[in-house]
Amino acid sequence: MGRMHSHNYGKSHSTRPLNPKAPSWITQDPKEIEELIIKYAKDDLSASQIGIKLRDQHSIPLVKPIIKKTITEVLEENDLNPELPEDLNNIVMKAVGLQKHLKINKKDNRNVRSLELIEAKVHRLSVYYKKIGRISQNWKYKALVAQLE
Repeated sequence: MGRMHSHNYGKSHSTRPLNPKAPSWITQDPKEIEELIIKYAKDDLSASQIGIKLRDQHSIPLVKPIIKKTITEVLEENDLNPELPEDLNNIVMKAVGLQKHLKINKKDNRNVRSLELIEAKVHRLSVYYKKIGRISQNWKYKALVAQLE
């Protein structure tokens, strides 16, 4: 898969387990795994951080084959989902960090272009999330508002 704003094709990515069935070494039942997800969500961990913690500490490679739901579905059922989706929030925070950098370094023209590309990603992703109903229709990315969050 190529990068969005470059001509390169990257090879850096994680590989998912090949077999979509639940592994035989998992001793926890689905209810325990859901309770772990809820516990970690209450500790203010994002869905990807919860997945990493389950993988590293509890040796659960994928949650979906075991409990037949994704981590975000479990969070939605228990009203623990953040108001902004994780990927959109990460891109917004990246843009805010770059804006702070550009306030200090006013002649950094290369990163002015980078900020434009990041903001284009924010707008593209927000259109998608508005279409599927994940964020409200009147949500809009504004640089000054994002800095205050």
